[in-house]
Amino acid sequence: MAEITRDVLIVGAGAAGLTAANDLRKAGLSVAVLEARDRVGGRLWTDVIEGAMLEIGGQWVSPDQDALKETLEELGLSTYSRYREGESVYIGPSGELTRFTGDIFPVAPATEKIMVELIEKLDAMVAEIDPDRPWAHPNAEALDEVSFEQWLAVQTDDQEARDNIALFIAGAMLTKPAHAFSTLQALLMAASAGSFSNLVDADFILDERVIGGLQQVPLLLAERLGDDVLLNQPVRSLEWGPSTGSGTGGVTATTDDLTVRARFAILAHAPVLYNRISFVPPMPRRQQQLHQHLSMGFVIKVHAVYDRPFWREQGLSGTAFSPYELAHEAYDNTNHDDERGTLVGFVSDKHADGVFELSAEERKERILESLSHYYGPEAKSPVVYYESDWGSEEWTRGAYAASFDLGGLHRYGNDLRTPVGPIHFACSDLAGAGYQHVDGAIRMGHLVASDIVEASRTTSAAAGSAATSAAAGSES
Repeated sequence: MAEITRDVLIVGAGAAGLTAANDLRKAGLSVAVLEARDRVGGRLWTDVIEGAMLEIGGQWVSPDQDALKETLEELGLSTYSRYREGESVYIGPSGELTRFTGDIFPVAPATEKIMVELIEKLDAMVAEIDPDRPWAHPNAEALDEVSFEQWLAVQTDDQEARDNIALFIAGAMLTKPAHAFSTLQALLMAASAGSFSNLVDADFILDERVIGGLQQVPLLLAERLGDDVLLNQPVRSLEWGPSTGSGTGGVTATTDDLTVRARFAILAHAPVLYNRISFVPPMPRRQQQLHQHLSMGFVIKVHAVYDRPFWREQGLSGTAFSPYELAHEAYDNTNHDDERGTLVGFVSDKHADGVFELSAEERKERILESLSHYYGPEAKSPVVYYESDWGSEEWTRGAYAASFDLGGLHRYGNDLRTPVGPIHFACSDLAGAGYQHVDGAIRMGHLVASDIVEASRTTSAAAGSAATSAAAGSES
């Protein structure tokens, strides 16, 4: 078995791990990045399917995502605006389609009034939340013990208003039913984007795309690291030593054919995968419990490519919403300078469970039928059809990110990023600002690299001091 030694071992070649690795290299520390997959990028993945370039994973850039935007500029990547000219469509509980403009769905005046009031109330609550420390809110415990569905039920008995407000968090973001996560978790999701209003505004949250695909970020970061990125290397065990007065005990990672020894380790992958690694000694009790209260959401990202963007001929932007449809939201996802038109739709949580009980052909038929309710019968006949199913990805196990069960965030959130001896943690699931987005992954990569550089300097200084004291003692 081959063996290498580095200052820092990074597990996971996604945006967080590769950002951290590049920062550490710039600081003069040696690194090795071990990636279980045969590619870099993690939940960023651009591929060509039947001649069509599809962004199978994350893809959008929002105006508030400063860390991502700075990285794009530094890497020389360009963006383009998502197509949004024309009217959006909404399908209500009766199945009636209505065209509209703006952010608020075209509902009855009384329902619209309630929705506006709920958005304003949520914005006020979100303004009190620190996305890096939501558990520090004075009412954190109470908010974390009430599901978002229960909270909405207390606010109003207007079911359509509740369904639509829940859609922005449950279906569109956490991809879990609103009864499965807390109000505090919902507020964190909104606070990570700046406000609840930002989640409601599709033109904000889904503002731009990267020409050539967002996976270019990890691809270009990995290029700079060269042979220090090793693919097809799932870590089977991680031996670690506890912190001591003079530093850390170091780590030894073992894959099927490689051993890596390092002073520090960064776990830069989804926390639901921590249990794929055998830790020696085991993780402390606190982390063992914490990790059992996190789970991934579940969503199918559906790509439908047509010979042209036919919906634009109808004066439609391609933006579509309905909590009552199988595909609860959909957008024009046409690539830059592409004559063909692409729609992207999303089927989440219980609906996704249901369609995976069907055959592939029947599932496709059902999903395209749902899209046709928004765009007309032509939506049933794409030239390319593809489903991004992250729930079946061995090294991801869901999408878009991990969130806590009821009560878990205020109970365990403060320890999400707490290092365990020489082991540090970084991924979008742990972010405050940019939570569950590549922007958050980059932020976490920068943060953990900074922490390790500081720890490295501290341990080096301590070791130097110890050596000086020993020398002085021997001379006396």
